[in-house]
Amino acid sequence: MSAVVTLIAAASAVLDEQAVQAARASLTALGADTAKPDWLAPDRACDIVEEGLVPEQAEAAVRRALANLAQDGLAIDVIAQKPGNRKKRLLVADMESTIIEQEMLDELGDYVGLKDHIAAITARAMNGEIDFKGAVRERVALLKGLNESVVDEVWQRATLMPGARTLISTMRANGATCVLVSGGFRCFTERVRQWVGFDDDRGNVLEVVDGLMTGAVVEPILDKDSKLEALLAYAGERHVPTVETMAVGDGANDLPMLLAAGLGVAFHAKPTVAAQARARVDHGDLTALLFAQGYRIGEFVEG
Repeated sequence: MSAVVTLIAAASAVLDEQAVQAARASLTALGADTAKPDWLAPDRACDIVEEGLVPEQAEAAVRRALANLAQDGLAIDVIAQKPGNRKKRLLVADMESTIIEQEMLDELGDYVGLKDHIAAITARAMNGEIDFKGAVRERVALLKGLNESVVDEVWQRATLMPGARTLISTMRANGATCVLVSGGFRCFTERVRQWVGFDDDRGNVLEVVDGLMTGAVVEPILDKDSKLEALLAYAGERHVPTVETMAVGDGANDLPMLLAAGLGVAFHAKPTVAAQARARVDHGDLTALLFAQGYRIGEFVEG
């Protein structure tokens, strides 16, 4: 039984010796032997390798220890995993609220005066409270008659999640394949793919006739099962063992692929997703996924 526990501070925080020693003490208190901390980035991220506990035990112990320091505003993520196969050869990423900061269907809803209404449906779907496919159809129906040129205007609102370009550039520079798989729409996934540098993208398609949105989605709708199928298909095509895959997302439709990947990370995720995923990033940006793979900050490739 062994694990590598990675501590990652948010950009606004500092990972200090007090936090690291508290983490080590929590592991030794349960009978684990811990190696000297291996700093991946000064004051930002470090690995603690321990022998004696499985990753789940190690993570729970460290989280409890750090919770005792939380009154000081500590913003540190904890990811524990088996030591081998850390650097992944395939990344499958959600797009909205993961690689970009927006939910683009909500932004389209702004053009029909229904942004808040559509956003409320989105939130419920992403937390797994309602059927995803039904939620897509319900929201898109409200866009009926909207000119497709609005897509270009809405696109101007898109902003990248901090760390997105560095994540993709670094993984690709090290031979990994990076794919964007979204329950959103190809009119946006294609642009994000080119913007950030993904190898491929998948998404849903808005039906447009004579330049106007019909209020329908071209079937079949890409959903949680489709995301899982995409992960397995890309891995199979590239002969990548599942243990060498990574997935990241924030919503309930991401959960199956997060659970299937070698390292599935719930990123600033909805509560139900964060509770079920084996790894989560609550505070840091997307470069946390690089630290989780053992990359040192000097190895980061800026996009």
